[in-house]
Amino acid sequence: MAGLPGAARASSGPPGTSLPTLDVSFLLSPLGGLMVAQAVLGLLVWALIADTTYYLHAAYSWVLFVSIFFWILTVLFFVIYLLQLQLKFYVIPWPLVLMIFNVVATILYVTAFVTCAATVQPTSWRQWDYNRRAAASFFACLVMITYGVSTFFSFRAWKGLGSNAATSQVTD
Repeated sequence: MAGLPGAARASSGPPGTSLPTLDVSFLLSPLGGLMVAQAVLGLLVWALIADTTYYLHAAYSWVLFVSIFFWILTVLFFVIYLLQLQLKFYVIPWPLVLMIFNVVATILYVTAFVTCAATVQPTSWRQWDYNRRAAASFFACLVMITYGVSTFFSFRAWKGLGSNAATSQVTD
């Protein structure tokens, strides 16, 4: 599959018998780099919000839920692709799963970004809370953009765009 490193390589031996190997080419791919950026930026979002008095504002609970939930899932997908475990579970349509994940993450991060940005109060009596919440809004916007770009690349991988059509044709 185009865009997903290691997807076209076959593992040696029957499925499930070889040890997972580290796919360094995945780290250099656009999806791998975006997943690293999503993990780092998502961690910043939930760490900044968790360091404030978020429990006084119900809106920040939604931002925390979205950021922590997608941070965990992003790290999980990153490990799966880095260790090439998607080759062991060949029944699962990984390009489609990754595209759906990125679409849902983008949509929910849009809501989290808007919620976080709308709840920042510049006249807060706790200046450090204002700074952290404003920074969390900024990083939520950045992580929302990275999920949107990942959606584009995972859609291309799902549709097979970018692969060589000549090598997929059978000639007589």
